[in-house]
Amino acid sequence: MSYLKFDKSMLTNLEQSLTREMLRTNKSGAYHCTTIIGCNTRKYHGLLVMPVKNLDNDNHVLLSSFDETVVQHGTEFNLGIHKYQGDNYYPKGHKYLREFNCDIVPRGIYRVGGVILSKEKVFISYENRILIKYTLVDAHSPTVLRFRPFLAFRNVNSLCVENYQADTSYQGVSNGISVCMYQGYPNLYMQFNKEVNFVSTPYWNKGIEYAKELERGYYYKEDLFVPGYFEVPIKKGESIIFSAGVSEVDTANLSQIYYEEISKRTARNSFFNCLKNSAQQCFNRKNPEELYLLAGYPWFKCLARDLFISLPGVSLAFDDLTGFEKIMATLTPALRNYMEGKPIGRDVYGLEDPDVLLWMIWAVQEYAKETGNTHAWEMYGELLKDAIEFILKQRHNNLFVHENGLVYLNGWDKAVTWMNSTFEGRPITPRSGYVVEVNALWYNALRFVADLALEFGEEHFFECLTEYADKVKENFAEVFWNGYYLYDFVSGDYKELSVRPNMIFAASLKYSPLENKQKKAIVDIATKELLTPKGLRSLSPKSPNYHGTCDGSQQDRDFAAFQGAAWPWLIGPYLEAYLSVYKNSGYSFAERTLIGFEEEMHLNCIGTLSEMYDANPPFKGRGGISFTKNVAEVLRVLKVLKNFYKD
Repeated sequence: MSYLKFDKSMLTNLEQSLTREMLRTNKSGAYHCTTIIGCNTRKYHGLLVMPVKNLDNDNHVLLSSFDETVVQHGTEFNLGIHKYQGDNYYPKGHKYLREFNCDIVPRGIYRVGGVILSKEKVFISYENRILIKYTLVDAHSPTVLRFRPFLAFRNVNSLCVENYQADTSYQGVSNGISVCMYQGYPNLYMQFNKEVNFVSTPYWNKGIEYAKELERGYYYKEDLFVPGYFEVPIKKGESIIFSAGVSEVDTANLSQIYYEEISKRTARNSFFNCLKNSAQQCFNRKNPEELYLLAGYPWFKCLARDLFISLPGVSLAFDDLTGFEKIMATLTPALRNYMEGKPIGRDVYGLEDPDVLLWMIWAVQEYAKETGNTHAWEMYGELLKDAIEFILKQRHNNLFVHENGLVYLNGWDKAVTWMNSTFEGRPITPRSGYVVEVNALWYNALRFVADLALEFGEEHFFECLTEYADKVKENFAEVFWNGYYLYDFVSGDYKELSVRPNMIFAASLKYSPLENKQKKAIVDIATKELLTPKGLRSLSPKSPNYHGTCDGSQQDRDFAAFQGAAWPWLIGPYLEAYLSVYKNSGYSFAERTLIGFEEEMHLNCIGTLSEMYDANPPFKGRGGISFTKNVAEVLRVLKVLKNFYKD
């Protein structure tokens, strides 16, 4: 039985189908994304969206959509769909959709009278190429297919308008054409695996609207160029494969390429496999030597903090040690360059944030759980020692070790923790001074590296770190504990009383500076005030600053992101803390808590998790359509549960 399957009644209901998106990537930064009925609702949607390094560091939409038309007895049935002014949808091809599933590849079944047409899409791994296979399952009379490409050639952050700068010419290639609308872009090759007829009827399709951009308060109208149409007869039982890529392909090999790519796919036939697939789609191989991890889609880049938080879940959770090691091998030179004051030399952002080195140490700690301390020390021991010494020697420009052992940072002027929304360059949720999760991570890092140092004969280093760790433990509760829970941050005489989820790390990490009673109190208040079916709220509803929904203007959405919005990735540390406190009795509760995430596989962007969710029912998904941290931490906690009774 198909796991990601949608029937006619849902597909033809635009209120339901337009809210469900699908995403496929090539693991090198390019992607295909649209709704499950093929109607683009975002400026980020497109059949072929890819980086163009000649121009900038952003993605670019080359091929926006590809409209199919079934022709029988001179009658045309257009299977495409676009939105125009006044909530007008044309040509309403979704009414012919009978079924859509996305277990192996996105597959739609169209029925037009006696014609049954199957459409499957495959994004080629590590290549900027999408293939679409059309199969005429049934037909009672001669059938012709027509295809109209809608071209954009633009940055994902902008929109097209009809213009005279565009090069609207085309060149014939094997079984197709190539186009390049603007200087600096690569040629787009549109080819078939059999001979086709291309009819040049150039025009601008004006006034296409993107409902999601309108909803988000951005400009939302676009003109797309259509150079003409391809036409090809098709027989019952025959398959035709279309290729769109930035290099010419040998069309005789398209079928082989298609089926070889299919053979690599793992069916998304379960909750776990959906998350695993989503995690792997966020890998970004720039070249054979460099492997990165994108923070999500459609607009995220490689962010250092997100990478290290996500790394154990996107690799170790399904025993992919190689993936972990390749990403660490890519980032280690960048970390060393940063600590030595040199240019970073890698495509990663935010390496200077004060908690990044601590998250890196935590990631290695998770690696050690899988491989054993000996191997972890051999692989990363020197890096761990250098990172700790970098902090202890006060070489970090925004992480300072005080006499009490705690670390202090300046977050008034710049957002430097994971709660990093800004408005006009200023943090919306400023957190400065002694920040609770940063100090919990610091204590954990000191104890972890100290234990490794002792195990592998570096007694002096062990003694040094232990001395600092003892200071942190002695002063942590004194600074943060208010008798009921932990302050979110303490800056001078100011103590942030808001109930936020960041304190959960002090209860979840292996090395905790808290007593068991304190850990239980934190878990209990988080359960009572922060827990939702989609993760932990970023702020308690009891706070006067609480915002339960992330809608409205850009400023409103940015404000709500950390003033209420629920974040799925926090379920990882929360459930670890819960199990630490409640032991075996907490297991069934932890399993039930994850149910809310499985239902998300059929909502929003299918098979993955959104960036954040409204903190109030019905907990609508918001922000980026696929967010790596969220996927990673749910995967990691699933493995924690799997191993719970083994430990």
